[in-house]
Amino acid sequence: MSTRPSALLYPFLAIVLWAGNVIVSRLSAHTIGPQAITFYRLVLAVAVMSPFVALPAWRNRMTLWRHLGEFAVLGFLSMCLFQSLSYLAAGSTTATNMAVFTALSPLLTVLLSALLLGERPTTGMIGGGIVSLAGIVYLVSAGDPAHLAAEGVHPGDALMLLAGLVYALYSVLLKRWSLPVPDWQSNYMQALCSLVMMFPALLATPAPLRELNADTLPLIAYAGCAASVVLPVLWIRGVEALGPNRCAIFLNLLPVLTAAAAMATLGEPVRAYHVIGGGLVLAGVIAAQMLKRPLRVRQAA
Repeated sequence: MSTRPSALLYPFLAIVLWAGNVIVSRLSAHTIGPQAITFYRLVLAVAVMSPFVALPAWRNRMTLWRHLGEFAVLGFLSMCLFQSLSYLAAGSTTATNMAVFTALSPLLTVLLSALLLGERPTTGMIGGGIVSLAGIVYLVSAGDPAHLAAEGVHPGDALMLLAGLVYALYSVLLKRWSLPVPDWQSNYMQALCSLVMMFPALLATPAPLRELNADTLPLIAYAGCAASVVLPVLWIRGVEALGPNRCAIFLNLLPVLTAAAAMATLGEPVRAYHVIGGGLVLAGVIAAQMLKRPLRVRQAA
């Protein structure tokens, strides 16, 4: 695979856009309902992709139709549930915490792969999981685990952990099914299925929380174009040039870039517990990515 330095820009710029999307989630928290922005971003994403993907998808309709159920499940997990949980979490947690939990997804994917696909556990998976768990406890407790035991977890942090699990399940199913269709047609079909599923949720959203106005339109534009179309283009190009494993490492930059953007745009401070807890989480994720030696299973005598 290509190792040209310029190829590194693809996943890096994708993570930059992802960090921006976390900021958009925070900005939208008290401006528009989570179901509404999820629906509108899908409308825009489908509209932008249609001129390029609709005709090839129509020509491949027989293959796509056979896998409609899989597209619906994948779309529901990644484009409906994950996005809605993220937007909902943004109302009660910080952008930095959101990014840390999102960066945890590769480790959660590895753990779910062992459980659901029967993949053999590795030293990195077990050790990294323990380190990341310690980092999460330190992060969500603001550096005081005893306080966490007494007060519990903030709703936003719990929702982001659930969102991370949902995205990990999506990644595992995507790998397990390995659908025989081009990436863009798969993404397009998932978006179409998600759009249908999110329409009832939009109707159930109170009218003031689904209004399109000067405050909500820029957020929808970023989420629907930059995060839903440009970001996947960059990521797919990065995977083609560098491979999925090397690209996945770039996800560890997400909390750093998000924290910097949150300080600049939202005035969110970065505390010592963000650095320590987030650092432990990322160290665990990196360990799971890098230490691939399978655990030795002692044979019964």
